[in-house]
Amino acid sequence: MSQPDAPFGSPGRRLYDWLGYLGGVLLALMAAAVFVQVVLRYVFLIGVEGLDEVPRYLFVWLVMIGAAAAMHRGEHTALHYFRDRLGPRGRAVCRIVTEGAGILLFLSLIKSSFVLVPNVQLQESAGLRLPLGYVYAAVPIGAALILLPMAWRLGQACLGLWQKPS
Repeated sequence: MSQPDAPFGSPGRRLYDWLGYLGGVLLALMAAAVFVQVVLRYVFLIGVEGLDEVPRYLFVWLVMIGAAAAMHRGEHTALHYFRDRLGPRGRAVCRIVTEGAGILLFLSLIKSSFVLVPNVQLQESAGLRLPLGYVYAAVPIGAALILLPMAWRLGQACLGLWQKPS
């Protein structure tokens, strides 16, 4: 199995590593919020209004940021068994098709977010009174961060398709 390529070199690695650390912080905040809520409800028999919303809303951000960090590292699911059975040009075509389809998917998410995010910005969450646009903004931001390494890999696959075999 080949080593995943590193889109955008060292600056890209630093940016997406930072996103991975941010995902870890979000996960810790989610766990702390759940822990505090459980202790308050079952030990002190009280609850803090809105605290149960914190993990739910942070989870959306965690998924999108974590997906972007994983995409940069090339750690998303791939069927290497089938792809590795192809020749160099077949692998390049396979990568072009998969990266192209993924790019279309994430572009459609961004496009639909142009309507969705401004509309939900007018709504507030029940407990925190937080405008929901901040929660839904994770989708276009995460999709854009996922698109960057995908576009880079699509370009690399196109170059690999037209390179002369040595």
